[in-house]
Amino acid sequence: MTRSQVVEVDLDDDDDDHDGPWWKDRGVLLPVLSGVAFFAGLICEWSGAQTPALVLFWVGLLAGASTFTPGAVRKLLRGKLGISLLMTISAVGAVILGYVEEAAALAFLYSIAEALEDKAMDRARGGLRALLKLVPETATIRADGALVEVAAKDLTVGQVLLVRPGERIATDGVVVSGRSSLDTSAITGESIPVEVAPGDSVSAGAINATGALEVQATAAGTDNSLTTIVELVEQAQTEKGERARLADRIARPLVPGVVILAVLVALVGSLFGDPQLWITRALVVLVAASPCALAIAVPITVVAAIGAASKFGVVIKSGAIFERFGAIRHVAVDKTGTLSRNQPTVTTVLTADATEAEVLGWAAGLEQHSTHPLAAAITAKAPDVPAASEVTEQAGHGITGLVDGATVTVGSPRWLTAGILADRVVELEEQGMTVVVVHRNARPVGAIGVRDELRPEVPEVVATLTGQSIGVTMLTGDNARTAQALAAQAGIGDVRAELRPEDKATAITELTSTASTVMIGDGINDAPALAAADIGIAMGATGSDAAIESADIAFTGHDLRLIPRAFGHARRGRRLINQNIVLSLLIITVLLPLALLGILGLAAVVLVHEIAEVIVILNGLRAARTTPTGIPRPVADGGIA
Repeated sequence: MTRSQVVEVDLDDDDDDHDGPWWKDRGVLLPVLSGVAFFAGLICEWSGAQTPALVLFWVGLLAGASTFTPGAVRKLLRGKLGISLLMTISAVGAVILGYVEEAAALAFLYSIAEALEDKAMDRARGGLRALLKLVPETATIRADGALVEVAAKDLTVGQVLLVRPGERIATDGVVVSGRSSLDTSAITGESIPVEVAPGDSVSAGAINATGALEVQATAAGTDNSLTTIVELVEQAQTEKGERARLADRIARPLVPGVVILAVLVALVGSLFGDPQLWITRALVVLVAASPCALAIAVPITVVAAIGAASKFGVVIKSGAIFERFGAIRHVAVDKTGTLSRNQPTVTTVLTADATEAEVLGWAAGLEQHSTHPLAAAITAKAPDVPAASEVTEQAGHGITGLVDGATVTVGSPRWLTAGILADRVVELEEQGMTVVVVHRNARPVGAIGVRDELRPEVPEVVATLTGQSIGVTMLTGDNARTAQALAAQAGIGDVRAELRPEDKATAITELTSTASTVMIGDGINDAPALAAADIGIAMGATGSDAAIESADIAFTGHDLRLIPRAFGHARRGRRLINQNIVLSLLIITVLLPLALLGILGLAAVVLVHEIAEVIVILNGLRAARTTPTGIPRPVADGGIA
């Protein structure tokens, strides 16, 4: 996989990411060497040792320039222009005029700023292979009446796979025999297992939780839903890699304009005056028009802002991403694990000839013997869990056993009749709950509704975003009833449910066509959408590797209050960047005519540039300040502090 497929290409960064210590990283070592040599030269100069000072200035100049000049030349040969080219021309011009010290200072400042930006936005990531690890290396198939183990990559359409409890499904297929529950959380992000029976479709990477299944492959081992996700992410990352940084977009017309102006000054002036005077003045014009402040202050602002964001749990993977983040106008957010807790809980208990405590206790007595996620939710809710014996579990149906001398059965409404509770069970399902029916001695005595609840801060966060004129859309692979119910609680009007990974990516493409859009998610199924969005945010450092890999920003936790806080921080940083750009361009606008008319010489021009650099750098460092969000923090009992 190439670098351009998984990271955003920076116009002034041709080096690969470096994972070792900084003293082995050429991109950091050379700027440090440049700075040490430059300051040592200043000390020698102040002490009167002119020759050693000159040698040290040359060492600093060559060390600093070596980090950006070769790349500037290579890009020039490809027809690409950037600020690094202007830095190179300015340094050469200063040397020609005999100002080696000024050229060394310029090379050091620019090289160290670039190195700081690169290290601050270190994005050493593991690659999209994390997705493919969900597919087992081998699979068991039926061939000529016998069971044969083959490599998963060699699977072909039509083969019948035997998937035992606890095993992952090696490729997409259709169940031909057996019933079971599938844990699809790693693929779809949905926490509640899916019951499957003959005729149901299953996806590669899903875990078979209970009964054995026979699955007929509908896709080859190397061409299934997971490999499709990988291809979508790679494609989106490659397209995004062509975008340039804001500073470089400004430099593109500025660089040729400055060069042409300097050449015209030298040629026209030489025709009507002293050639040496006008060639010297042309070089001063070149230095005056060099966007030193722009080249240094924008990266410093970004580094300060990214470092500050990381302190409150927001990891931004590149400077270009931060610059775009402040312009976002729409948020698309995944439901499960992002808006919801990804922790199924009992929300409703229906009863018939029994109390709620009895229904929960009877059910929990059996469910404590099960590893089903719904079982954990029921057991946690029961005030008292009685002992159960002779417990048997029927895959895809439910569980049966003896509790307090009575036969108790807990299972799906498709397996157990709900009796007089049938209408109310339907109502719970229409509210998006998963319902289990409880029988005691073959009579329905209750039903338990389980749902993955919203995080308590969601309504406030959505209201805050709406107040900031940021639109919100929910994208989910869950059923429409559950999605609509939770969206109503959250205050989200635009809901798109029952989406596959490719459907989410399509929805994001539609949204980005009308407004700058950020996608927020945490599951593998979110990876294509995260990559396709203008900005992708992965929730939770413990979330899916694929989601974090394909995202541009990662939140280290699941506190949704980070969303408006991150937006506010990015917008403030963008304002500081714009201020620095305006000031930098204003400096150039003022210096150019003064240099052209001979009012300012090179020393004065360099001095003004250095003062401007200090001003814009100090302004950029203001991005390191953070302000707390005004949204109340959720407390442990689910309330608001």
